[in-house]
Amino acid sequence: MSPSDFADPGEFAPLADGLGDPADPGNRPARLAVGVVGTGRVGPALGAALQLAGHKVVAASGVSAASRRRAESLLPGVRIVTPPQVLAAADLVLLTVPDDALADLVAGLAATGAVRPGQLLVHTSGAHGVAVLEPATRAGALPLALHPAMTFTGTSVDLARLAGCPFGVTAPEELRPVAEALVVEMGGEPEWVPEDVRPRYHTALAHGANHLVTLVSQAMELLSAAGVAEPGRMLGPLLGAALDNSLRSGDAALTGPVARGDAGTVRRHLAQLSTVSPDIPAAYRAMARATAQRALAHGTIDEASAAALLDVLNEEKQ
Repeated sequence: MSPSDFADPGEFAPLADGLGDPADPGNRPARLAVGVVGTGRVGPALGAALQLAGHKVVAASGVSAASRRRAESLLPGVRIVTPPQVLAAADLVLLTVPDDALADLVAGLAATGAVRPGQLLVHTSGAHGVAVLEPATRAGALPLALHPAMTFTGTSVDLARLAGCPFGVTAPEELRPVAEALVVEMGGEPEWVPEDVRPRYHTALAHGANHLVTLVSQAMELLSAAGVAEPGRMLGPLLGAALDNSLRSGDAALTGPVARGDAGTVRRHLAQLSTVSPDIPAAYRAMARATAQRALAHGTIDEASAAALLDVLNEEKQ
């Protein structure tokens, strides 16, 4: 899809020029009435960030009691209304709903005539580009996909975390300056992600961040079983250093028994794991296999060591 499918590309120019350079105090972006559809953890934080930049959040929608409390905390005084009412009140609408709910939401809003020509429609899903907004773009909306690569708590802590936060940006070329300016206004750093690789981009972030939580939780469970009173305190410095080293050096940062080819140590690890938790051994085996393969490819271990490790990892549980 291109902007020519739903609008004259020339119509985008005034909006992009109006936003200007947010880093230049003498050229502040045009102020927008902002609406938030979905007051989970992300929407209120981004709405609050836009308010700090001088925009005004005029309406929000949320269903659960928790979402309404988040809206009241981060967007005090903002009206809680239905999604069509949010669109009726706003120039810029943030669609901050779960990935799998986004397509149906957009289709429903477009079908009811809630979308206005020239309205900025921004979703924050990492999994989607702007194609998911097609029903709205046919109605004249200006589509943007702005995904903050950050975990959110739904509290004011998130506003500080947005400083320097990378945003995956996907938009029609004519709207790219608008998208990037909005990200900068929220304190973030725009990173252009083409439409066709958006699923791969999101897979990478989910694999890294979500599975890291599982990995750390399993490690803390094991330390608790070993009698460590404060597992987080013990793991913090080690994991912080490992993360920093891996971000700087990639596979060259690999350490530990797999990276050394210590098959006997890995066998003893597996024997311990089976006594603590039923789900950890499978995770350990999978990660150790992947680590062995990467260590071999990087030249950290030789083929004989890798084969010995894989033999141990393929052994039946004791």
